[in-house]
Formats: sequence, structure tokens, C-alpha cells
Amino acid sequence: MRDTLESRLAERFRPEIEINIPTLTVITTDFFELFMEQSGLYDLALSNLRDDLIAGAFQKADLPAQLVGDLRALIAQVQTPLAVRSSSRLEDAMFEPFASVYATKMISNNQMSPDSRFKKLVEAVKFIYASTFFKDAKNYIRATKHTTADEKMAVIIQEVVGVRRGQRYYPHISGVARSYNFYPLGHSKPSDGIIDLALGLGKAIVDDGIAWSYSPAYPRANPPYNTLADLLSQTQSEFWAINMGWPAEFNPIKETEYMMKFSLGDAERDGVLQFLASTYRAQDDKIVYGIAEKGPRVIDFAPILKFDLLPLNAMLQELLKLCEETLGRMVEIEFALTLDERRGRPARFGFLQVRPMVVSSAQVGVSPEELTGENVLLASESALGNGVLEGIRDIVYVKPESFNVHYSEAVASDLEKLNHWLVTFDSPYLLIGFGRWGTSDPQAGIPVNFGQICGAKVIVESALPETSSMLSQGSHFFHNITSFRVFYFSVGTGDQYKIDWDWLNGQPAVQETDYARHVRLPAPLKIKVDGTTSRGVIRHE
Repeated sequence: MRDTLESRLAERFRPEIEINIPTLTVITTDFFELFMEQSGLYDLALSNLRDDLIAGAFQKADLPAQLVGDLRALIAQVQTPLAVRSSSRLEDAMFEPFASVYATKMISNNQMSPDSRFKKLVEAVKFIYASTFFKDAKNYIRATKHTTADEKMAVIIQEVVGVRRGQRYYPHISGVARSYNFYPLGHSKPSDGIIDLALGLGKAIVDDGIAWSYSPAYPRANPPYNTLADLLSQTQSEFWAINMGWPAEFNPIKETEYMMKFSLGDAERDGVLQFLASTYRAQDDKIVYGIAEKGPRVIDFAPILKFDLLPLNAMLQELLKLCEETLGRMVEIEFALTLDERRGRPARFGFLQVRPMVVSSAQVGVSPEELTGENVLLASESALGNGVLEGIRDIVYVKPESFNVHYSEAVASDLEKLNHWLVTFDSPYLLIGFGRWGTSDPQAGIPVNFGQICGAKVIVESALPETSSMLSQGSHFFHNITSFRVFYFSVGTGDQYKIDWDWLNGQPAVQETDYARHVRLPAPLKIKVDGTTSRGVIRHE
């Protein structure tokens, strides 16, 4: 791939953008198997112990001697931050939806002593190994045709794209680009794709779901926020960076041990916003480009997308085409970018990852007339997926009268328990809740990871006024939804189509918790989504 990038893209976009694949080292699955056999950890790992106890046991075990020597040699040559991430057999299979199931750990790798840096790298590798057996991973695998015993874990150690600024290390831009857009808006088409950009490390996109999203066919068009207040509240206000300064709290079993969130004020003091931001001018309720004026900053990447500081959008379009040709299907890529501190260019573009997308080509029609009627449980003109789903008799829904964003973590816990029961009995179900699913912010919705609701074949996001938000198509949660071919319905507060809560509440409960209810219907639901129009409908008998 490196040679292809050089021949097809690098020369075309140089000198404005230098394209490369950051230096990486792979620890093969052979070492994982040897580690597990020598340590005798399989029985403990496959048990129902808590994640922290499993991770602690892995930290006490010794890595194979040959691997120890290789890691010592590596750390002697490298003193920049490293991303230590999973690369399992299932995760890297062509059509397996395993994004974000296992851990990634960023380490600062800036200790003066090589022994200290080596110790931190070893801790990170063991943490990745342990994540193979964490509860969420086991739940996730249970929803597939595989078992945990099928999994073999390789580890990738890769240079982090970024620049050190005082106590922080981060890129100007992280991004996810997809060659298919499940929610095209305005004049854009699904085949135009979609790109998500964020300041700082990519965790803001893939885990937090916060990004500036745009169609590469229309890079100057703003996302469809109803008001400037919505734009200010839903765009990036913080960013992730690697902590390079004060010692982090020692916690080798914490994924973000060396990561911290910082404010946009910190980024402005670092001198990076001039190429990335605009400013809200309150006196006339307008967004003005650049940061010359005082006011709240908006991370909209206007200098690049609207004023062509860099040919980033054109390069991403070409890169998507190249990856599609190579893999023979639509793709998703992850990348990071650093800019020249004074002029913005040349930029260094780090190509981090590519994975195939699952896009159905079935021909399914849903007319506007089908969205209404006596037997319609719910309908939406913002539905993700394509096809007809049959056989769903179980419904799990968050009780409207009980839901409050302040208790969303408790809601997630209740849903996980119900999901475990339904997955155990191989009962796929319809899941209905409020706010953004998969968010890391409990105030924005329900902070589940996909493993906690992996038995759901249809997910419905019913927006409340205080939780209305856009689902980030660049998030790992979104990737898993599409890869598992889960239908996703969004029902907004202002939509003409509503959920029939009265009918739902009238069904007898199989199980009920403080925040959620599980009902089983005598006859299956009729579920249909038209991927070309984003219309979807769910009917009951």
C-alpha cells in the first residue's frame, strides 16, 4: 500500500501535503498464543471475572523472552508517543464488524530512562492482550457466529501522528472518511461519501462521536444545524491529547492512562486554531471566519474547506477511490494531519487504517403512504439500513416516564442485563431509547458500547428536546451498526411520525427494570427500510 500511495497520490499533492503511513511494528498472534500458554491464563480469562481483575492478572504475567528482547530493541530507538492497538484475527477479517471491540492505548514514551519506557510499553501490550477477554468483547462475540476461543490477538505499535506543544501531544486534525453516506442531506448523494474531522486525537470522533461532518462533494456546505445555538452546542468544545507533562496516575489497566481532554482555549494558546476555526460574533448572531475577533470558537475547518488552504478534500476523494479499487468495495479510512505552524502548509498526512464497509444493494421501496396507518408502531424519514427484516418479536424500550439524562448510565446498565438475557436465548430484538446511542457523554444520550446491546437488530433513537443530536458516521459505534446490518431509526421531536407509546405500554411485560421494559409479541413485527430514500417503517399485527 505504501508504494501505491507514493505512485498514485504522493507526487500529485506534494509539496502541499506529504502523505505517508506512520512507522509501525506488529507483534504477531504467535506471541499471543505463546503468552497465554506459558502464563496459564486461559481459565481465568474465559471466566466471568471483572475486567479489572483479568487485566491485573495479565499485568502480573511475563511476556515471552523473545518478545521482551524485541521490545527492548524497539524502545531503544524510539522516543516519541506510541499507539499500541489491537489487530486481532477477527478484527482484521474482511467482513467482520469488530471495530473498537478491543483496546487501544496511547503512551507518551518520553521518560528519560529506556527501562521506564520499556516498562510502559510492556504494560500496554499486556493490556491489549487482556482486552480480548473483557466483558464487552465476550458479549460482542456472543452476538456473532464466533467464540472467544476463536480469537487470536496481534498488536500494532505505531507512531502517533502529532506535534508536542508544551505538555500536550496531538495532531491538528484527525479524521474518518467513508465512501458511502448513509444520511445524505441537501444535494449530496450516498455515493458522494462523508468525512468527519476533529481537532486533536481521533478519539473525539470514534468514541465521543463529536466531529465536523461534510460531504466531500460539497465541502463548503455547513452541517444541517437548525440554529447557530445548535451548532455551538454540538460542535467540538474539547479535544484529546497525550499527556506529556506531569506524571499520569499509575493505572496500567486504564485505556486513557496517558490521555487527557483539553479546552479550545488550550488549543488557541498552542497556536493551532488559526487554520481550523471560525468565531461566533454575538452582536449580529453570525459566524465569521478565522479567529481575529473575540468570541466563542467554532471548529469548522473553514480555512481548509472553504478557502482551500490545503487540497485536503481533493486528496481524500482520491484516497477513497484508491482504497475502493484495492479492496474492491466501499471503504472507511482513518487518518491524522499536522500542519506547518506558521503557514499551514506543507502538511503531514498520516494514513492510519482502512476497512471495508458493508452496504446492502437490495431493492426495497417504502412509499410515504406506508409511513402512516393504524398498525404503525413507528416510522422515520431518517432510517439507516436497507431491506426487510422478519422474525422480530421482542422489544426492549426505555420507559419515557423514567428517562432522565442524569441517570443514563443506570439505563445503560439495565439494558446490558436485558441484552445478555436475550442473547443467551438467541432472541434478536428491537431497541428503543432516547438521545444518541453509543455516546461517551451521558448527558447526550445513553452511553452504551455496542457489546452492551449487541443482540439488537433494530435500534431506534427517539430524540428529546434536550438530547437532540446527530449520530457521527465516523464513530466505531456507527461502524458496528452498519457492519452488523442493524437497522437504525431516528425519530426527532419535530417529526410528523411518532412512536406509538400507548400501544407499547399496553403490551404485557416479560421483564421490567427501573428504566426499561421488555415485551414479547405474539406475532413478529414487519420492518422495512429503503436505503435510497432513508424511509423506514415498523408495523405490528
